[in-house]
Amino acid sequence: MTTISFSLEPFAPADHDGAEHLLDLCFGLGRRTKASYRLREGEEAVSGLSFLARTDKVALAGVISYWRVFIGERAAPALLLGPLAVHPNLQGQGIGRALMEHTLAIARARGERLVILVGDEPYYARVGFRRIPSGRMIMPGHVEPHRFLYLELVEGALDDAAGLVLSPSRLRQKRKASATLAVPHQAHQREQQGKRDQRAEQREPFNFFDPVAVVGLKAEPA
Repeated sequence: MTTISFSLEPFAPADHDGAEHLLDLCFGLGRRTKASYRLREGEEAVSGLSFLARTDKVALAGVISYWRVFIGERAAPALLLGPLAVHPNLQGQGIGRALMEHTLAIARARGERLVILVGDEPYYARVGFRRIPSGRMIMPGHVEPHRFLYLELVEGALDDAAGLVLSPSRLRQKRKASATLAVPHQAHQREQQGKRDQRAEQREPFNFFDPVAVVGLKAEPA
């Protein structure tokens, strides 16, 4: 196989249509029904981590992007890698690996801690991805466990990440709903405490030895 040369460059708004065409070519129109796309729907890719590969063979040789997600009750921040696509006529040339290594290095330098994705383990293992322990994370849709992978950019980052994977907008909705439920709950608690205080006052025993408590009896100094 003849090795080709290619260059990497940041994704620009003008590349949107070409990238969408490449993704349709690689994954088909049904790609938008996958679990990963539910996390991307209505969101913006993380700035500075979307890149393209260009050659003189085709207009667009490859594309990669990352998306912000939050995991579990702690809302541990992570990156969702994907989609990663390489033109069918240029696969096996190292384009996909180059895109990953380049962007993962940027993410690590920016202080990102954890990256997750859904994909073929043998392919992504080339840059260090491993299978997420069974049951540790839950995607918003069906995902085959052997395709649910992670890469720690900081050692131990996986320890803080467990539970449901949420997009930024879903996390905001969840927090808003929790806050809305908390207000009437707190009001109910205050109301119940008031009733308990009232009952306690009503049950307070009458002190017959308190002279000021007897009508018409004046307290005299001893």
